[in-house]
Amino acid sequence: MTDLTTLEAETYQKPRNQWWDVWDQFKTHKGAVIGAAFFIFVLIFVFLGPIFWTLDAQYIDIRARSQGPSWAHPMGTDQLGRDTLSRIMVGGQTSLLVGLTAMLLALVVGTLVGVLAGYFKRLDGILMRLTDLFLALPLLPLLLVIIMLFRDTLRAQFGPEKGIFILIVFVIGITSWMQTARIVRGDVLALKEREFVLAARSIGTPPYRMITRHVLPNVLSPIMVSATLGIANAIITESALSFLGLGFPSDFPTWGRLLFDGTDWLQRNPERVIWPGLAISLTVLSVNYIGDGLRDALDPRIRGR
Repeated sequence: MTDLTTLEAETYQKPRNQWWDVWDQFKTHKGAVIGAAFFIFVLIFVFLGPIFWTLDAQYIDIRARSQGPSWAHPMGTDQLGRDTLSRIMVGGQTSLLVGLTAMLLALVVGTLVGVLAGYFKRLDGILMRLTDLFLALPLLPLLLVIIMLFRDTLRAQFGPEKGIFILIVFVIGITSWMQTARIVRGDVLALKEREFVLAARSIGTPPYRMITRHVLPNVLSPIMVSATLGIANAIITESALSFLGLGFPSDFPTWGRLLFDGTDWLQRNPERVIWPGLAISLTVLSVNYIGDGLRDALDPRIRGR
């Protein structure tokens, strides 16, 4: 009897964590792995790079203005002699922070609207018509109008940098939640008919506990995919606003602002447009590949093929 118990104990294997299956599937997507590696490199470059490259992004050296790439300035300098590499790092910090913060805001709003619309039938019609209204709005003109109306007020209240940061994050987040809301609503509608939800409802589980315990954990997959794609969308939107001259102040670099400032010097110093353009394009491309990989890895119908 003891030998049998020992044999059973030796042959028993602890159930494998499901996230390991997700990781195994994610690794098979070469584009997602390369995208994740590049995005990690970008994060290290913009947040840890200034520790090693100590040139001040705002330091003006008229004697070194409009220079091409060199050992002293690997990405050249602008018309005031400011180091482009330092400005790319500092600008990347702002662009990525805007993307991450705006994505979180859009994710919270979209998930809240989607869960409420999918779970409570009486709210479905109202919330989905509100979503349709936001989808029908021309977003770029709306962004421009909101920024023009509230930019000076927030600058006076919080300062030029912090005020415009709050405004841009709010504007991007509040106009980017609709796709997440639709996706989450569809998943919640399907989950409501599953056996474990019906069983929990039959024993009197309150709606709040039902949503937090049973519904939200099962809609994490589309939420995570929407999060990755939301970062890319927010970075592009912020870059477009800065390129139009409606983003951060000219002395506060972002990738979009650097691209805007470099257009006047395109023929003389084309690298001033190339570097921020490459940073925006490759970062957005890497995030999109991460989203594709997560979508495949988190879908149980695809996982294991």
